[in-house]
Amino acid sequence: MKKIKNIKNIFRAAGTRHGAYSVGLTVLALAVVIVFNLVVGQIPEAFRNIDVSSTKIYEISDTTTGLLDDLDKDVEMKVLAVKDETDDIIKTFISKYAALSSRIHVEWIDPVLHPSALTEYDTTENTIVISCEDTGKTTTVAFTDILVMDEYSYYYYGTTSYTEFDGEGQLTSAVNYVTNDVDRTIYQTTGHGESSLSATITDLMEKSSYTLSEVNLLMTTSIPEDCDLLFMYAPMSDLSQDEAQMLADYLGAGGKFMVLLGDTSLAELENLSGVLSTYGITPAEGYIADPSRCYQNNPYYIFPELTVSGDLAEGISSQMVLLTNTHGMTQADPERDTITVTPFMSSSEQSYAVTEEAQEQGSYVLGAVATETVSAADDSEGGASDSSTEETDTSDSGTETADTSDSGTEDADASDTGEELESRLTVISAASLIDPAITDTFTQLENTQVFMNAVSANFEGVQNLSIEAKSLNVEYNTVQHGGLFSLLMIFGIPAVILIGGFAVWFRRRKV
Repeated sequence: MKKIKNIKNIFRAAGTRHGAYSVGLTVLALAVVIVFNLVVGQIPEAFRNIDVSSTKIYEISDTTTGLLDDLDKDVEMKVLAVKDETDDIIKTFISKYAALSSRIHVEWIDPVLHPSALTEYDTTENTIVISCEDTGKTTTVAFTDILVMDEYSYYYYGTTSYTEFDGEGQLTSAVNYVTNDVDRTIYQTTGHGESSLSATITDLMEKSSYTLSEVNLLMTTSIPEDCDLLFMYAPMSDLSQDEAQMLADYLGAGGKFMVLLGDTSLAELENLSGVLSTYGITPAEGYIADPSRCYQNNPYYIFPELTVSGDLAEGISSQMVLLTNTHGMTQADPERDTITVTPFMSSSEQSYAVTEEAQEQGSYVLGAVATETVSAADDSEGGASDSSTEETDTSDSGTETADTSDSGTEDADASDTGEELESRLTVISAASLIDPAITDTFTQLENTQVFMNAVSANFEGVQNLSIEAKSLNVEYNTVQHGGLFSLLMIFGIPAVILIGGFAVWFRRRKV
């Protein structure tokens, strides 16, 4: 009995009561944590993962959300991989991406349990098969295209690390491809010492579902019929007269032509310059220097002023574009009143066109678009230029002139019923806009966005859907040229702590 009383006294003690209270609170807290985790575990994966990475790899751009909001066809995504063995980054992103549209249906297929699936879809493990039944189109995206491995580190050091995450770019490109039944073909000219497009640009072209081909205008009598855009990149030599005439006829019939000038100035490309002058774009001599808008006090590395709108403004936020070794242009009156010229990139008023002999101050056009609405006759292959040539040839004889005037009336009637087309000429005076030395080094700039917008603007109803990969490289928290901030961190905060500590010590010492 005495032992029982002692035990009862122990539990009646204040210390014991407080201990029991603490144990009870601990048990209650554990129960709350367990229940909370059970509840959170029922939330879809797309909503329970929070992106706290500095590069925001799970963040999905307005370009993608706009595409998915307008999606009017069902898209199937078959993920051929063992889900438990798949990288968490890929699993999380797929779930977040699919949650943006009820039209996207994701199904994970384990190729170990269902090996026939690889044969059925004619692909390999760790691949996403994206398809659309309405269009009948299918494409694939490999995990290695989403998580880009550092090959240098792998082959030289035997370590596996990743440098880029391209989930959004790859999936959005695939969805756009399978749901879009219109293909765009871009022909790049050759034979004039043109430069080659970088891997960064060709990758963005592929993401926008553009087909890239080459054409040598000296080896053909006309520009290919399936050419949606004729593109010339940094020509070193001029067009021949026949090529210039072919280009003029192509534009006169509603064609699209885009040229980026390289080290050879437009003034040295006489025949090409002649075509552009028809549309009110003339060359300025020398290189453009802009001391008021330059990179690290180098006046030839300039940040042009952008005046973009419409399709050209899509996705442009900072308006920071870097150009080097830039030739300038000036705007003149076009030869026809039906032509409209709109500059979208220019230097400031404090810039100079610098030659060996002089420096001419003023604002210079660095990028411009010229458009013209033309009527395409149903039976005409050469556009307005060909029909005018035929009328000139037949005007030598009087009676025949009267006969051809009747046919001319018929042609005019055909032209009236023909489709109206818009010819579009885009001129950018610096090939450095898409130079990999700039685009791959200064990824925060909008060079590639401006370029891809200029390309997409040639196609009616087409949006620039090329999304660049996000870097997975470690970002160090460094401050360059900190100024007042560095003085505050190095001297200000330590001084406040020392003074405060001394004040507390002195007060206690007096007490």
